[in-house]
Amino acid sequence: MKIAFIVQRYGAEILGGSEYHCRLIAERMAAKHDVEVLTTCARDYITWANEYPEGTDRIRGVTVRRFANSRTRDIQHFNQYSDWIFHHDHTRDDEMKWLEEQGPWSPGLMEYLRRHHAGYDAMIFFTYLYAPTLLGLGIDPNRSILVPTAHDEPAIRLGIYRELFGQAAVVAFNTESERHFLKSTFDMRLLAEETVGCGVDLLQDEPLQPHEEPEDEEEVHKALPVHLRSRGTTFRRRHRLNGQFLLYGGRIDAGKGCEELIEYFTSYKEQGGDATLALMGVKLMQLPEVPWVKFAGLLSERERLQALEAATVVVVPSPFESLSLLALEAMAVGTPVLCNARAEVLVDHCQKSNAGLYYQDRDEFVECTKLLLADDRLRDRMGRNGREYVRRNYRWDVIMQKYDRLIAALRR
Repeated sequence: MKIAFIVQRYGAEILGGSEYHCRLIAERMAAKHDVEVLTTCARDYITWANEYPEGTDRIRGVTVRRFANSRTRDIQHFNQYSDWIFHHDHTRDDEMKWLEEQGPWSPGLMEYLRRHHAGYDAMIFFTYLYAPTLLGLGIDPNRSILVPTAHDEPAIRLGIYRELFGQAAVVAFNTESERHFLKSTFDMRLLAEETVGCGVDLLQDEPLQPHEEPEDEEEVHKALPVHLRSRGTTFRRRHRLNGQFLLYGGRIDAGKGCEELIEYFTSYKEQGGDATLALMGVKLMQLPEVPWVKFAGLLSERERLQALEAATVVVVPSPFESLSLLALEAMAVGTPVLCNARAEVLVDHCQKSNAGLYYQDRDEFVECTKLLLADDRLRDRMGRNGREYVRRNYRWDVIMQKYDRLIAALRR
């Protein structure tokens, strides 16, 4: 079958979020189908500037068709307009202006879909929020699968999204929490639906071992059994992380909870904590110049998983999540997680897996951090629980079978 994925930006170096999720699914599906990705030339989601060349590319076995954006985003003006539209009466035209200013805005992508949609057996749209999905899904709803990656936020209350969810015929939800939220918020009349999520790659299948954290790196190495002596040591050596550390990975900005994370971790340090906070990903905010905050930069996928193995705890500070591949990847390699309790999906992961703790405020963050760092056995049990949770719910064969059922529903 010929299948198109439509997503706002796409690239091997774009890690985290719905774009990474889309790429993982597209690459797996390309093993048995003719897969194309239709996307924009943007690399940066703040400005949507055209950084990739327009035209056809090939990335990890997937054909990628890129279309130029006709404008960039003025983030300051957009934020001001968003504040107005979320708090004042307005028209549908105002909302469409907001959608265009949000970006990405690619007339060429929409024209291609209008001309070629009938040539695809299925079109899979990732992320409800952006124009490629809102405008594109309406071209041929009965040939389209929506992967909303949605959570409760001001934008989702706009009327244009009520229209979007009302016309969706087939939906792949990320979690039961997202499914309940969307179906209780919108009048959705679906032909087919699945709670799908995303598969998670495991680096190894050996039984987990307790996390040992001697200060000396050589002692760390000797403390592990032979088959696990490489676990995390490469990342630790490269970034001079000899003791315990919390790890965050993804976009490093205030919107993902990173500013609050650093404030809370500062309180932990002020109370005598001796661990380090490491951050990997794209830095979109200023980091404090203190020895206990380490910036690891943008890592390859292999290095990211090595970092997740090396971490004592992986922290997920975002208050808005629809799935959180960061949390699932941490669980997959046996590292416990510490999550923001304002994200219902994260709380659900923690409760169902018994592989992590969650915090509501600064004090709970500090106490959870102290507890996790002090108790090796607790971390070990959580690590084992997390591995089992991922195996049970996020194996690739299970995920792809669900997509097969959704695609089959389009052809009825």
